[in-house]
Amino acid sequence: MVAIHYFYDPMCGWCYGATPLVESIASSSKYQLVMHPGGMLPAKLIAPSFRQHILNSDRRISEQTNAQFGQDYIERVAGNEQLVMDSYLPTRAILVGESLGLDPFDMLKAIQKAHYIEGKAVNTLSSLEELVVQLGLDQQLWREKMQTREPLEDAVIDISHQMMTRLGVQGYPTLMIEDNGEFKRLPHTEFYGRTEQWKTLLEI
Repeated sequence: MVAIHYFYDPMCGWCYGATPLVESIASSSKYQLVMHPGGMLPAKLIAPSFRQHILNSDRRISEQTNAQFGQDYIERVAGNEQLVMDSYLPTRAILVGESLGLDPFDMLKAIQKAHYIEGKAVNTLSSLEELVVQLGLDQQLWREKMQTREPLEDAVIDISHQMMTRLGVQGYPTLMIEDNGEFKRLPHTEFYGRTEQWKTLLEI
Protein backbone atom coordinates (compact mmCIF):
# COMPACT_ATOMS: atom_id res chain seq x y z
CA MET A 1 0.00 0.00 0.00
CA VAL A 2 1.35 3.41 -0.98
CA ALA A 3 1.54 6.03 1.78
CA ILE A 4 0.23 9.56 1.40
CA HIS A 5 1.47 11.88 4.13
CA TYR A 6 -0.93 14.57 5.32
CA PHE A 7 0.56 17.57 7.13
CA TYR A 8 -2.39 19.23 8.85
CA ASP A 9 -3.62 21.21 11.81
CA PRO A 10 -7.03 20.99 13.53
CA MET A 11 -7.29 24.81 13.49
CA CYS A 12 -6.32 25.14 9.82
CA GLY A 13 -9.26 26.38 7.75
CA TRP A 14 -7.69 25.26 4.48
CA CYS A 15 -7.32 21.76 5.95
CA TYR A 16 -11.05 21.85 6.64
CA GLY A 17 -11.60 22.90 3.03
CA ALA A 18 -9.44 20.01 1.82
CA THR A 19 -11.41 17.41 3.79
CA PRO A 20 -13.25 15.89 0.77
CA LEU A 21 -9.92 15.37 -1.01
CA VAL A 22 -8.33 13.78 2.05
CA GLU A 23 -11.47 11.69 2.59
CA SER A 24 -10.93 10.16 -0.85
CA ILE A 25 -7.50 8.99 0.24
CA ALA A 26 -8.62 7.79 3.68
CA SER A 27 -11.44 5.68 2.23
CA SER A 28 -9.28 4.16 -0.52
CA SER A 29 -7.86 0.64 -0.28
CA LYS A 30 -4.99 1.76 -2.51
CA TYR A 31 -3.43 4.29 -0.14
CA GLN A 32 -2.49 4.58 3.52
CA LEU A 33 -3.16 8.04 4.95
CA VAL A 34 -0.36 8.99 7.37
CA MET A 35 -1.23 12.06 9.42
CA HIS A 36 1.31 14.56 10.74
CA PRO A 37 -0.06 17.28 13.08
CA GLY A 38 1.58 20.69 12.85
CA GLY A 39 0.93 22.46 16.15
CA MET A 40 0.04 25.68 14.33
CA LEU A 41 -1.56 27.50 17.29
CA PRO A 42 -0.56 27.04 20.93
CA ALA A 43 -3.54 27.98 23.12
CA LYS A 44 -4.05 31.62 22.24
CA LEU A 45 -6.64 34.30 22.92
CA ILE A 46 -7.57 35.71 19.51
CA ALA A 47 -7.41 39.50 19.42
CA PRO A 48 -10.52 41.33 18.15
CA SER A 49 -8.43 42.85 15.35
CA PHE A 50 -7.57 39.38 14.05
CA ARG A 51 -11.13 38.07 14.02
CA GLN A 52 -12.05 39.86 10.81
CA HIS A 53 -8.96 38.40 9.16
CA ILE A 54 -10.20 34.91 10.11
CA LEU A 55 -13.65 35.60 8.68
CA ASN A 56 -12.19 37.00 5.45
CA SER A 57 -9.97 33.95 5.10
CA ASP A 58 -12.93 31.66 5.74
CA ARG A 59 -14.86 33.35 2.94
CA ARG A 60 -11.99 32.66 0.53
CA ILE A 61 -11.83 29.06 1.70
CA SER A 62 -15.56 28.63 1.16
CA GLU A 63 -15.41 30.20 -2.31
CA GLN A 64 -12.51 28.02 -3.46
CA THR A 65 -13.33 24.70 -1.78
CA ASN A 66 -17.12 24.82 -1.28
CA ALA A 67 -16.58 24.19 2.44
CA GLN A 68 -19.49 25.35 4.58
CA PHE A 69 -18.98 27.41 7.74
CA GLY A 70 -21.87 27.27 10.17
CA GLN A 71 -23.68 30.34 11.43
CA ASP A 72 -22.87 29.41 15.04
CA TYR A 73 -19.17 29.40 14.17
CA ILE A 74 -19.36 32.70 12.28
CA GLU A 75 -21.21 34.39 15.13
CA ARG A 76 -18.69 33.04 17.65
CA VAL A 77 -15.74 34.45 15.70
CA ALA A 78 -17.50 37.75 15.01
CA GLY A 79 -18.85 38.12 18.55
CA ASN A 80 -17.53 39.87 21.64
CA GLU A 81 -16.94 36.85 23.87
CA GLN A 82 -13.39 35.62 24.36
CA LEU A 83 -12.20 33.37 21.55
CA VAL A 84 -9.39 30.91 22.23
CA MET A 85 -7.95 28.73 19.50
CA ASP A 86 -5.62 25.87 20.35
CA SER A 87 -4.07 23.25 18.10
CA TYR A 88 -2.45 21.26 20.88
CA LEU A 89 -5.35 19.94 22.96
CA PRO A 90 -7.33 18.80 19.88
CA THR A 91 -4.15 17.17 18.56
CA ARG A 92 -3.75 15.33 21.86
CA ALA A 93 -7.37 14.20 21.57
CA ILE A 94 -6.69 12.81 18.09
CA LEU A 95 -3.52 11.00 19.21
CA VAL A 96 -5.09 9.57 22.37
CA GLY A 97 -8.09 8.44 20.36
CA GLU A 98 -5.78 6.75 17.88
CA SER A 99 -3.98 4.94 20.73
CA LEU A 100 -7.39 3.58 21.77
CA GLY A 101 -8.26 2.36 18.28
CA LEU A 102 -10.09 5.38 16.86
CA ASP A 103 -9.30 6.40 13.29
CA PRO A 104 -7.43 9.74 13.57
CA PHE A 105 -9.05 11.15 10.45
CA ASP A 106 -12.51 10.41 11.86
CA MET A 107 -11.57 12.31 15.01
CA LEU A 108 -10.18 15.21 13.00
CA LYS A 109 -13.41 15.43 11.01
CA ALA A 110 -15.45 15.42 14.22
CA ILE A 111 -13.34 18.26 15.61
CA GLN A 112 -13.66 20.24 12.37
CA LYS A 113 -17.42 19.81 12.35
CA ALA A 114 -17.73 20.83 16.00
CA HIS A 115 -15.53 23.90 15.42
CA TYR A 116 -16.41 25.12 11.92
CA ILE A 117 -20.07 24.11 11.76
CA GLU A 118 -21.36 24.04 15.33
CA GLY A 119 -19.14 26.78 16.75
CA LYS A 120 -18.09 24.73 19.77
CA ALA A 121 -15.02 25.50 21.87
CA VAL A 122 -12.82 22.56 20.91
CA ASN A 123 -10.05 23.94 23.11
CA THR A 124 -11.84 22.41 26.11
CA LEU A 125 -11.69 18.85 27.41
CA SER A 126 -15.46 18.71 27.84
CA SER A 127 -16.16 19.48 24.17
CA LEU A 128 -13.56 16.98 22.96
CA GLU A 129 -14.82 14.35 25.38
CA GLU A 130 -18.31 14.74 23.94
CA LEU A 131 -16.91 13.96 20.49
CA VAL A 132 -15.02 10.82 21.48
CA VAL A 133 -18.08 9.48 23.28
CA GLN A 134 -20.11 10.03 20.09
CA LEU A 135 -17.43 8.09 18.21
CA GLY A 136 -17.71 5.17 20.63
CA LEU A 137 -14.65 5.46 22.86
CA ASP A 138 -14.61 4.66 26.56
CA GLN A 139 -15.07 8.03 28.26
CA GLN A 140 -13.16 7.30 31.46
CA LEU A 141 -10.20 5.64 29.74
CA TRP A 142 -9.89 8.49 27.24
CA ARG A 143 -10.06 11.07 30.03
CA GLU A 144 -7.31 9.32 32.01
CA LYS A 145 -5.01 9.22 28.99
CA MET A 146 -5.73 12.86 28.16
CA GLN A 147 -4.57 13.96 31.61
CA THR A 148 -1.11 12.41 31.39
CA ARG A 149 1.67 14.58 32.79
CA GLU A 150 3.75 14.27 29.61
CA PRO A 151 1.63 15.54 26.71
CA LEU A 152 1.83 13.12 23.82
CA GLU A 153 1.37 15.83 21.21
CA ASP A 154 4.63 17.70 21.88
CA ALA A 155 6.88 14.85 20.74
CA VAL A 156 4.68 13.99 17.75
CA ILE A 157 4.55 17.62 16.60
CA ASP A 158 8.34 17.87 16.95
CA ILE A 159 8.71 14.85 14.67
CA SER A 160 6.28 16.44 12.20
CA HIS A 161 8.36 19.63 12.15
CA GLN A 162 11.57 17.68 11.55
CA MET A 163 9.94 15.86 8.66
CA MET A 164 8.55 19.12 7.26
CA THR A 165 12.02 20.67 7.31
CA ARG A 166 13.52 17.64 5.58
CA LEU A 167 10.85 17.62 2.86
CA GLY A 168 10.55 21.39 2.44
CA VAL A 169 6.95 21.52 3.68
CA GLN A 170 6.06 25.09 4.65
CA GLY A 171 2.33 25.12 5.30
CA TYR A 172 -0.91 23.27 5.91
CA PRO A 173 -2.45 21.36 4.34
CA THR A 174 0.30 19.57 2.43
CA LEU A 175 -0.11 16.12 0.90
CA MET A 176 2.91 14.11 -0.20
CA ILE A 177 2.92 10.68 -1.78
CA GLU A 178 5.72 8.31 -0.79
CA ASP A 179 6.74 5.66 -3.29
CA ASN A 180 9.88 3.57 -2.85
CA GLY A 181 11.33 6.12 -0.46
CA GLU A 182 10.68 9.05 -2.81
CA PHE A 183 8.36 11.88 -1.75
CA LYS A 184 6.34 13.89 -4.23
CA ARG A 185 3.99 16.76 -3.42
CA LEU A 186 0.41 16.31 -4.61
CA PRO A 187 -1.18 19.40 -6.26
CA HIS A 188 -4.29 19.35 -4.07
CA THR A 189 -4.99 23.08 -4.45
CA GLU A 190 -5.80 22.51 -8.12
CA PHE A 191 -8.59 20.14 -7.12
CA TYR A 192 -10.57 22.10 -4.52
CA GLY A 193 -14.21 21.46 -5.34
CA ARG A 194 -13.19 18.88 -7.96
CA THR A 195 -13.17 15.65 -5.98
CA GLU A 196 -13.95 13.35 -8.91
CA GLN A 197 -11.02 14.73 -10.93
CA TRP A 198 -8.83 14.29 -7.84
CA LYS A 199 -9.83 10.64 -7.66
CA THR A 200 -8.93 10.29 -11.33
CA LEU A 201 -5.49 11.75 -10.64
CA LEU A 202 -4.92 9.26 -7.83
CA GLU A 203 -6.50 6.42 -9.84
CA ILE A 204 -8.94 5.66 -7.05
